[in-house]
Amino acid sequence: MRRNVLGLLEDVRVAATSILEYTHGLSEADYIANKAVRRAVEREFEIVGEALRRLASHHPDVSARVTTVGQIIGFRNVLAHGYDAVVDERVWNSVTADIPVLLSEVQALIAEERKRQ
Repeated sequence: MRRNVLGLLEDVRVAATSILEYTHGLSEADYIANKAVRRAVEREFEIVGEALRRLASHHPDVSARVTTVGQIIGFRNVLAHGYDAVVDERVWNSVTADIPVLLSEVQALIAEERKRQ
């Protein structure tokens, strides 16, 4: 059962890392101007949010250690179901402000989970 925790955390880590890779060296204007990058980033955010939703459902003790887990899940829902309400500047802000923090937290949780095995 705990193995599922590690798998979900790894999904978050890979998706968050991909977001940073896709946007590396871009300005906000570059990001907004590049539809392919925007779509790729939005998809990775959906993966992050869905993995955290599953983690919260099955392992709330672990998900509670992610600072903005509720906001991330809500953001995923907007991306998945409210595509017409997506604000590119908001997504960019999450890329630059939230993803580095999330990645740090998730890497620490992964390290702890690996020690448990």
